[in-house]
Amino acid sequence: MADELKWYVAHTYSGYENTVAASIERAVENRNMHDLITEVSIPLETVTEITENGPKTVERKVFPGYVLVKMVMTDDTWHLVRNIRGVTGFVGAANKAIPLTDDEIAALGVEKHEVVVAYDVGDSVKITDGALESFIGTVEEVDKDRGKVRVVVSMFGRETPVELELDQVEPVS
Repeated sequence: MADELKWYVAHTYSGYENTVAASIERAVENRNMHDLITEVSIPLETVTEITENGPKTVERKVFPGYVLVKMVMTDDTWHLVRNIRGVTGFVGAANKAIPLTDDEIAALGVEKHEVVVAYDVGDSVKITDGALESFIGTVEEVDKDRGKVRVVVSMFGRETPVELELDQVEPVS
């Protein structure tokens, strides 16, 4: 059933996002539906506001009026979420909720796919994907926050730095 889990967007009254999220989690707990509704999320961003008293860091909702729910869409789960006080419906056409695509989920930053790297700065690596596949280079920089690695590759007798995704290289054994 895990492959049927998808992210759906529930529309709420503005300012009710936290209440709705807590209510959904409580309803899932009460009805023991953990296998059907696995996660409830409100995308937040950290913003630094400059006030009279100096800079102040606050968390702000990225999409006010919306709550993201990772669930298997069934009649029961649809009714559970739809009947929570403060929910006005799902994003989609009429009574048909449309799940978010993988690209949309990645853009929202809802799910973090952490790549564990087995190499570090100075190590020799082999490029496993892309235009420079099978080239050998030396790791110059690893940026785990951005998911990037800079590798210096020797092409045509010149050292050329190339920026790649973390999973596009592997250590040379």
